[in-house]
Amino acid sequence: MKSLAEKIRGASAPLLNIYFTAGYPKRESLPEVLTALDANEVDMVEIGFPYSDPLADGPTIQNSSQLALENGITIDDIFEQLAHCEVSLSKLGMGYFNMVLQYGVERFCHRCAQVGIEALILPDLPIEIYLDQYKSIFESYGLSMIFMITPQTSAARIRLMDEQESPFLYAVSSASTTGQKRSLQDSADYLQGIKQMDLKTPILVGFNIRSAEDLEFVSRFSSGGIIGSAFIRCLDKKKNLQESISTFIKSLKVKVTVS
Repeated sequence: MKSLAEKIRGASAPLLNIYFTAGYPKRESLPEVLTALDANEVDMVEIGFPYSDPLADGPTIQNSSQLALENGITIDDIFEQLAHCEVSLSKLGMGYFNMVLQYGVERFCHRCAQVGIEALILPDLPIEIYLDQYKSIFESYGLSMIFMITPQTSAARIRLMDEQESPFLYAVSSASTTGQKRSLQDSADYLQGIKQMDLKTPILVGFNIRSAEDLEFVSRFSSGGIIGSAFIRCLDKKKNLQESISTFIKSLKVKVTVS
């Protein structure tokens, strides 16, 4: 099986990365959602570890996190469900570092390695603290760190991120939280600026991507897109999850060659 980095660098079409919250819509939904995404040939998935204070997330993901916590999902539950779910798509973990600290950094990394999570996205862990205190722990368990670029991130900081040999850099399309109704066209200059930096690390774009047209647009500047809020809105415990997921993913398929 190809690693996440190999998959990204070998892609000839826009990569599709889907985010969803573990424990939503039901406490035990994670394996069913993962299996359906794998069956529909999604490239990678961000498994959201629900947290009570998700700073970067908009109302849709905040609501799914709150409901997941109300469903009783725990970090150990997530790892246990992942341990019994065999899929071929690449798995990433997305959460908040305060949650990881409370669980135990090395313990968390060890469990991630056991269930095949290849990389982590932790928006509240500054790169300087990661490099100084935690990089060696992450790498000892084969885990990469995915860093986030925003419109406010300086060129020097982006260059520092680019030096870390991450599978990709996560370019936030706007300064807003996830799921806000903003036009991606407004991000064109910002995304073009990142592309012109000629970074060695591939870029995936997230926030405000909800359609095949959006995915095609961000692929002009990057290796693909990350979709979270729009996907979560298609999940409903009253509906057939597999059918809902299949319909949603098929609506996103675009035939665009990544330049």
